[in-house]
Amino acid sequence: MRIATLTAHQSSVNSLQERKRRLNEAQEHLDSQKRVLRASDDPVAAAQAERARARAALSESQQRAVNASRAAMNQADSALGNVTELLTQVRETLVGAGNGIHSDAERAVTAQQLQSLRDQLLALANSDDGAGNFLFGGQGSSTPPFTDGAAGVVFHGTAGSQTTATEGLPLSLDGQSAWLRAPDGNGFFKATNANSTTASSDGGRVTDPSTFFAQTAPTTTYQVQFSVVGGVTTYTVSKDGAAMGPAQTWTGSGSGAKSIEFDGMSLGIGGTPADGDTFDVRMSQPSQSIFDTLDRAIAELKTTGRTNAQVSQTLGDALTGLTASENALSGLRSRVGLALNRADAAEDRSADLKLQAEDQRSVAEDLDPVQAIADLQLQKTNYEMALQTYAAVQKLSLFNYIGG
Repeated sequence: MRIATLTAHQSSVNSLQERKRRLNEAQEHLDSQKRVLRASDDPVAAAQAERARARAALSESQQRAVNASRAAMNQADSALGNVTELLTQVRETLVGAGNGIHSDAERAVTAQQLQSLRDQLLALANSDDGAGNFLFGGQGSSTPPFTDGAAGVVFHGTAGSQTTATEGLPLSLDGQSAWLRAPDGNGFFKATNANSTTASSDGGRVTDPSTFFAQTAPTTTYQVQFSVVGGVTTYTVSKDGAAMGPAQTWTGSGSGAKSIEFDGMSLGIGGTPADGDTFDVRMSQPSQSIFDTLDRAIAELKTTGRTNAQVSQTLGDALTGLTASENALSGLRSRVGLALNRADAAEDRSADLKLQAEDQRSVAEDLDPVQAIADLQLQKTNYEMALQTYAAVQKLSLFNYIGG
């Protein structure tokens, strides 16, 4: 078979160009420290690297959501910490107002102090994150969620909370349930002084839980009614309108409270009950508003000419309502703490996911430096050999032979 000089020359040129291309690619891979620069280098590895990058991007997105939730919950925790301090001041003010020698003017000063604390609490209830998102606005509100009006403080947000799409971490909190809808009374039942001006009731307590839960339903009501005949004071306890037994002689009087017990409950009555005085008891409902509690206390402390029993009832009701709201807001703060713990765990998972994705991407496309250097050296040697071959082929022509 005859091989023309032109064919040999072209073959040498093609080989030289191919060797040069491989040398350039080897140098490019070494400079970038990447084994796979384009899909054609290794289609399978390129696909694996792309999936790994997608997982890393997802983890970064999740981390941004975690950071947003953590920032909001830290702000909420700080706000609720301030709320706790204000509620402590409210309690101290109410207890101080119980001094029996205080005048109407002194009680009016106490009312002003409570009004100031109440206004500060409302401002904290409308706390935002600095970007226009209200921390206690539920699922979202473009305006302050709590507004003050003639009927008291009203919630204009949407019940529930905003959460992140992936981990479900909260970005806002349902403030309505804690600020306005705590279980009223002592959390089990609520006692109300219906008409007495000479006696008062405390918040009551459950003394026998098994009996209480067995004998009561959400709609169960009780009434304690006093009767004074011939200087003898008796009382009757009715359940859902029916007397629970015969009238009992009342032996308590003065400032010390005497307990009346029924169906696993105990209700303390202080002062001197008058004929016809009535105290109503119903099961607790989610209707306790810290603002309503303070509004009633402020209004009643501003009212002049009230008896010591009436003032005692005002303060007792306010302290009972305050305790209920404190418990609800404390529970909300506990949920904030749990959310922060979840954020820490979510951050760890996100970091692990990103690290795994980076490892998988590295395995798929990163270069082995030792192997890359060896490959570059090989391509250099091949290129030099191709140059020498090309130089030798150039001499294989008739003109070189004649000229020789």
